[in-house]
Amino acid sequence: MTVFSRAPGNDLPVVARGSGALLFDTTGRRYLDGSGGAIVVGIGHGVEEVGEAIAQQSKLVSYAHGTAFASAALENYAAALAPLLPVDDPHIYPVSGGSEAVETALKMARAYHLARGEDRSVVIGRQGAYHGNTRGALDVSGRPGLRAPYLPWLGSARHTTTPYEYRCEFPTHPEGCGQQHAEKLEALILAEGPENVAAFIAEPISGAALGACVPPDDYWPAITGVCRRYGVLVIADEVMTGFGRTGKWFACEHWEVRPDILVAAKGAASGYWPLGFAACSGEVHEKIAGFTHGFTYSHHVVGAAAGHAVLKVLQKRDLIAASARQGAALKSALEAELGDHPAVGDIRGLGLLCAVELVADRPTRTPYARADRVAERIVAAGKEAGVLLYHSTGCADGVSGDLVLLGPPLVITDAQVAELAERTAIAVRQVT
Repeated sequence: MTVFSRAPGNDLPVVARGSGALLFDTTGRRYLDGSGGAIVVGIGHGVEEVGEAIAQQSKLVSYAHGTAFASAALENYAAALAPLLPVDDPHIYPVSGGSEAVETALKMARAYHLARGEDRSVVIGRQGAYHGNTRGALDVSGRPGLRAPYLPWLGSARHTTTPYEYRCEFPTHPEGCGQQHAEKLEALILAEGPENVAAFIAEPISGAALGACVPPDDYWPAITGVCRRYGVLVIADEVMTGFGRTGKWFACEHWEVRPDILVAAKGAASGYWPLGFAACSGEVHEKIAGFTHGFTYSHHVVGAAAGHAVLKVLQKRDLIAASARQGAALKSALEAELGDHPAVGDIRGLGLLCAVELVADRPTRTPYARADRVAERIVAAGKEAGVLLYHSTGCADGVSGDLVLLGPPLVITDAQVAELAERTAIAVRQVT
């Protein structure tokens, strides 16, 4: 074996083909893709028009550097995408994935303040957040297990509290939690000095690290109010939640948030091409139009063709509405299957982004010990039962805390929703 495996020690099946919400290996075994890979696949597997769009563009031109050429593929994609973005007068900087998109957004924020004559460099993230594996993205992330090996390289970012309703520590919970989170953010901005703080970055709904945590409705209005008061740019990380995953085009629309910069990937090309982007407001773009930045594969013509084709499928098949509808059905089915299970502490989410948090003791919400590897064992049991799930760990305290994340393709059928809930429950019961 010469491939650097992401699952060393495991004898992985070889994938052969996919269709809709299903994958098949070379032995003919069927898997229900309950997680869309890493919550990537939105329009489903095997959509021929996307493959055809990629092939057609590749025949015309496969690569042209963004400093040498513009392209009709990219201009057409941006024109179709812009009206859907919850960003004022958006300008789109396409890259190859979520980590690159976050790095781009961080540089945009820094460049914006420098252009205005302010030397702001501090970025505030949230505890328990995940924004990517490149150095800057990892620094603003707040997931201790991923940060630990690289701490000597990190430290410029600061971190504030994050809404985690199942484990909220505010004594007045559930009243006024959003305002209290905003007060924590404001205190941190003041401690750092508002003149030093460039941006606040957050997932509108927490993704893999905390598992589909939906904030209280007063959270985002209070948070954006603080950021506007001190001239701090708001960066919405929609890498996992964008393109219909939560039942809206973008999750921040649930609270009418208009970020200064929005980053997206995953569902942008639904796994058919490595594609992400950072979209900044017209005000930001006016200041930084020539800022120093770029990647070899940014502004990729084939990537733009793939993204545009995926966008057309999302619209043609009304998959945003399907996500809202099927997401509600999936959550109800999970609650019916697992709502009373003693090892299930919380079932949460919005649209087709759902999570099941596992606990060793339900009344006290005590997590399983990390050594028990409960989440990994449930994913393995699910795969054995023919359903693909996604797991995360450390949600309770940075080390312990197991959850299973579900994010199937938005094309999942009614029967497959029921199957996904049933087989997830079988895996949970088998392990716990």
